[in-house]
Amino acid sequence: MSLYNNHTGSRAGKTARNAVIVVLLLLFALATLFPIYFMVMSSFGDPVEAGAVSYSLWPSSFTLDSYKFFFDYSEYSYRWILNSTIVAGAVTITNVFFATMAGYAFSKLRFKGRGLLFSILLAAMMIPYQVTQVPLYILIVNTFQIENSYSALILPGLVTVYNIFLAKQFMSSIPTEIMESAKVEGCSQLQIFFRIIMPLSKTVMAVIAILTFMDSWNTFFWPFLVTNTMDMQTIQVGLKNFRFANTTYFSPMMAGATISAVPMFILFFSLQRYFLEGVTVGAVKG
Repeated sequence: MSLYNNHTGSRAGKTARNAVIVVLLLLFALATLFPIYFMVMSSFGDPVEAGAVSYSLWPSSFTLDSYKFFFDYSEYSYRWILNSTIVAGAVTITNVFFATMAGYAFSKLRFKGRGLLFSILLAAMMIPYQVTQVPLYILIVNTFQIENSYSALILPGLVTVYNIFLAKQFMSSIPTEIMESAKVEGCSQLQIFFRIIMPLSKTVMAVIAILTFMDSWNTFFWPFLVTNTMDMQTIQVGLKNFRFANTTYFSPMMAGATISAVPMFILFFSLQRYFLEGVTVGAVKG
């Protein structure tokens, strides 16, 4: 009887713990999804509402006027989306390619100073992003003189140390015997990289693509810093034009934010299988 009671008590305690965990996870999910819900719901509101209006969780009437207002407000609305697509797409492609190549070099190639160079890269990850903005701005504006251009928006983000680290950790788990077999067959380093390493690294490449695209698409400060005309602004910078000293076109701003979120959702859900596989990259060895 005592053993039965202990077993029943243990089961009840485990059920209670599981219930608490489920409730906490639901609360966390609600807290995460609420900003998205509020953004989407607000985008269906009256386009001429000012910032002083008290906003509700459910609009009094559903209308698409705010979306029409967003595109009619400025001739550059479409250009902002195009600029964001060009910049985020270019930065994503270069990061996937260069980070994969660098990860391959650091994980599989033996060269003098490899450990020191990789340590320097890791140390660079500890430098806050904001610290680099002033010297980077001086370099772009005063030295290269390419402000207010696609080059100024793309060049600073060609490849990041974090993506190199991610690729290196993943490729370290690829058996070296595969490369040795390819060398025996007469493959060069480039052939090994393009025909063997890249196909085996689709998981980490998808993770890099998702994280880089989301980061580049959502970046506000750097595009705001290096652009000085509306035709070169990205969508995130363009949204600030809906806010004035005494009035904020809140619903059109939320409509623009909803439109800007669509590409990220499409990219994530199309590559989520690889992303879920890659979130544990480097976490398990052996």
